[in-house]
Amino acid sequence: MRLSQKTVLITGAARGLGRACALRFAEEGADLALLDVAADIDDVPYPLGTSAQLEATARLCRERGASVLATRADVRRQEDIDAAVADTLDRFGRIDVLLNNAGIAAPSGKASHEITEDEWRVMLDVDLSGAWRMIKGVAPAMARQRSGSIVNISSTAGLVGYRYFAGYVAAKHGLIGLTKAAALDYAALQIRVNALCPGQVREEAALEGRMLSEVARSLGVAPEDQETAFLESQPMNALVNPEDVSSAALYLASDDARQVTGSVVTVDGGFSTR
Repeated sequence: MRLSQKTVLITGAARGLGRACALRFAEEGADLALLDVAADIDDVPYPLGTSAQLEATARLCRERGASVLATRADVRRQEDIDAAVADTLDRFGRIDVLLNNAGIAAPSGKASHEITEDEWRVMLDVDLSGAWRMIKGVAPAMARQRSGSIVNISSTAGLVGYRYFAGYVAAKHGLIGLTKAAALDYAALQIRVNALCPGQVREEAALEGRMLSEVARSLGVAPEDQETAFLESQPMNALVNPEDVSSAALYLASDDARQVTGSVVTVDGGFSTR
């Protein structure tokens, strides 16, 4: 029970990696504040998580013994974030861990000069600025506690380039830069800030994630063909499983990583070493 008596706030919790981490953290004794926009966003060309999916994540966590607060919040709006943080503090009294997981994979699938201003703006607003706003929201409470762990979900796209994904790559690289700067900002307050860079994660029906499918759609290929292409470039010849990522996130969130800050942890089967 490595997160017993700790409160964890997770963004993008309705499905996919957000749900996988929420379930793992619930099993480790955490109280959970689950946030998701739970609605579609203009200029994002695929369906995002829903209120029903967010509630499903909450129900599954409660079944594992967690106390849960589920809230709709848009990481593009500081007022949404501040209200969610205030509700979390009212409910649980503290915030020990922030998992910055909210993110979008598209609009993508085109050369850099073909990206519109609106497409560029929404990608950075969610994937990079959203994480910064969440840090703005939780850092004062963590500073008062003089403790905390912030885990930013970046990507191998934060370490290497991907053709036709310039906005996503720029946002995820920026998130690693934000991680390192914030780690220095808060080290004296015993607030740790680390980045986690998953490779391509296998989709599991129980988690309702669709990142691999969306990458494939953006490139105009079938999901099974995209999976084959990833496997060919993966030194360990396997896609990353969601539990591989949630295990790494759990380590960074827990006191096991008490001297780990400013680090970039890859879970990519060796992809980024090539």
